[in-house]
Amino acid sequence: MASMRFALVLLLACMILSFQAVVADIICENLAVNICAFSVSSSAKRCVLENSIEDDGKLEYQCKTSEVVVGSNVAEYIETDECVEACGVDRESVGMSSDALLDPTSMAKLCSAACYNNCPNIVALYFDLASGEGVYLPELCQKRSGGLQLQSDGAATPRRGMAELSSDNAEAPIATPRRGMAE
Repeated sequence: MASMRFALVLLLACMILSFQAVVADIICENLAVNICAFSVSSSAKRCVLENSIEDDGKLEYQCKTSEVVVGSNVAEYIETDECVEACGVDRESVGMSSDALLDPTSMAKLCSAACYNNCPNIVALYFDLASGEGVYLPELCQKRSGGLQLQSDGAATPRRGMAELSSDNAEAPIATPRRGMAE
């Protein structure tokens, strides 16, 4: 009887721990470096990959929480491998530069339908980066795509309300969460 109670208590404890692991908060410092970049913590702050040189001269990478708040609608988000590939970004990059906005290859991937319509987290990040440089990303994509304009229909669509490629007026993209786990 005592061993049956012990087994039941043990089973219950395992179930509780398993449930807590499923609903655990995303803390940037706890993320592996291979999924850090383009992730957003539970507190809605972007995760950034930082590097440092250890005493032995070895280059170490760490995932840190930035001070950039993206809003609670994007909290607890880990970018998918599909979006990283479609947008042509690198999870192992340290920091971001607006130089990508000048690179035709980078812009072609960012402005592609596969990226722009399906990867709101990355597009919102580059939208903010472009805005900081005084550039409106939808117009930049329009110029790069030979006349296509970007538009948001304002409704929640299967694309999570992200701006779509079309021939109407342009509006700013709106990032909304899609919980995805990188493998």
